[in-house]
Amino acid sequence: MQIGYARISTDTQTHDAQIAALKAAGCEKIFVETASGAKKDRPVLAEALAYLRPDASDKLVVYKLDRVARSLPHLIEIMDRLNQDNIEFQSLSEAIDTKTPGGRLLFHVMGAISAFERDLIIERTQAGLRAAKAKGRVGGRPKKMTDDKINAVRELLANGTAVRDAAAAVGVSVPTLYRWLPGSARS
Repeated sequence: MQIGYARISTDTQTHDAQIAALKAAGCEKIFVETASGAKKDRPVLAEALAYLRPDASDKLVVYKLDRVARSLPHLIEIMDRLNQDNIEFQSLSEAIDTKTPGGRLLFHVMGAISAFERDLIIERTQAGLRAAKAKGRVGGRPKKMTDDKINAVRELLANGTAVRDAAAAVGVSVPTLYRWLPGSARS
């Protein structure tokens, strides 16, 4: 089944040309949305993608690539999802159809670009972490228990304060306190 998706950015535009082209292409159901292409949250697009059935010979048809995706990474994300579910894709203006050998080639090229982009992100992240480590910075969540808190808890416990009260005094849970001071007497 061919499922169409039409989008305009503002209420001053009309969907008419897109809908006519999608109907002429044989779309049986058309999802229509008015939303900026820059918006990440597009509920009608999400509904259209959810409507497509994996492995059921469904095809998502759009009038133009920029109607479905806000950026190349977003387009690649959508194409990856369609590819995983064996759902075909067609863009009428760019004459892209994954049913054809050329369309499948484009699909695979986009997948390769996506993998390349992910690898570059990983590489940049690792380089940044190495640079931070060389400067003495350590990544991750800040530690709940600092040396000052540990000393304060030891002093409180030495003065007879209950473990629960000592933990509350420094703003940590009792299990956190026990992790940092495993020899503490349980109260």
